[in-house]
Amino acid sequence: MSEDNPPSTNGSANKGWIDKIVQTFTGEPQNKEELFGVIAEAEQREVINPETKEMIEGVMEVSEMRVRDIMIPRAQMRTIEIDQNVEEFLPILLESAHSRFPVINEDKDHIEGILLAKDLLEYAFIPGKEFELKNILRPAVIVPESKRVDVLLKEFRQKRYHMAIVVDEYGGVSGLVTIEDILELIVGEIEDEHDVEEDDYDGIRPLNKYTYSVKALTTLEDFNKFFETNFNEEDADTIGGIVLKAFGHLPQRDEKVTINGIEFKVTNSDKRRLLQLKVTLPEDEG
Repeated sequence: MSEDNPPSTNGSANKGWIDKIVQTFTGEPQNKEELFGVIAEAEQREVINPETKEMIEGVMEVSEMRVRDIMIPRAQMRTIEIDQNVEEFLPILLESAHSRFPVINEDKDHIEGILLAKDLLEYAFIPGKEFELKNILRPAVIVPESKRVDVLLKEFRQKRYHMAIVVDEYGGVSGLVTIEDILELIVGEIEDEHDVEEDDYDGIRPLNKYTYSVKALTTLEDFNKFFETNFNEEDADTIGGIVLKAFGHLPQRDEKVTINGIEFKVTNSDKRRLLQLKVTLPEDEG
């Protein structure tokens, strides 16, 4: 027998987590709810860890979603005008810290292409080099709102692009989507050194069409006004108070509760209070 494959290396030591999940099956799941139950049981038995469980569930959820469910709405798109000079659009690049920007002509329904911030570098290091924005634009990838998210992720990987412009059934631009938006559905929110710190925004920050990052100390008045909800301000002063009351205990990170059709997920807390929430609206209210 070859020493490259000694018997001791075979068996359970080489089984992947999928094989281990299969071992937990007491019967073949007949629907999605039963499959989620099997995955939850696998976590309880410590066959998989909580992070793996969340990723599996994220993959399953993504397979049922459409681009319209996760796109950044048209109103929140940061764009550059085709006739702007560097002095005019550079503050937009610096303020947003994004790496890609749709370039428009007149309005957002007329996308000329995509500007990659890195394509500006050669003009910074070659004095006198003639610059014209239209000459460095990358082609814009256009996708329909109805496109499945898992299919789009596959295209992102195969064709090596990172942003797509989303259009409605009439051809009008309704938003944009990036590969990061999809990956965050699977692995959780991806933060980098340019992301807004929790203390640097007023209290409610959109993540995509249906989800928002909300400070737990956001007043109920501000929350109701922003989301057009009607939570009773006599029950609590802040949205965190409403969520805490719904839980009935001080929840830990990643615990979820649904109130009036709105899902609240705890994304940050300490031993005394809630700090940050992820708010997911029902699709028909997005």
